[in-house]
Amino acid sequence: MSTLTFDTLKFANRLKTAGVPAVQAEAEADALSEILETNLSELSTKTDLREVETNLRHEVKELETGLRHEIGDLRHDMKESTSALRQEMSNMRFELLRWLIGLTIAQVGLMVGLFGLMIGLLKFFPINS
Repeated sequence: MSTLTFDTLKFANRLKTAGVPAVQAEAEADALSEILETNLSELSTKTDLREVETNLRHEVKELETGLRHEIGDLRHDMKESTSALRQEMSNMRFELLRWLIGLTIAQVGLMVGLFGLMIGLLKFFPINS
């Protein structure tokens, strides 16, 4: 960190030239020197800011890398889920088709049975012309 120098003697002489008593001018110069030293010690320098910038860039790159991996994992999971869903839908179609064929066969059987029953009933009730 760079330091800022404050010339207290020069400041005190300037105050004396302006008509401030010597004791007061020297006291003000010392007080201002302490204030500047305390406050300026907390200021960031360009080097500090560059270091922070470098750290931030590094963190951003790490986050980008992590996000890319997570997005890749999510895509992979979605593909697996989609495949499983398609398989399940295929199984459901097959099951539905089985039920439809079974019901169709049952319906045809019922119709044949009813037709046979009707013919049988017609034999018991002859129609006279």
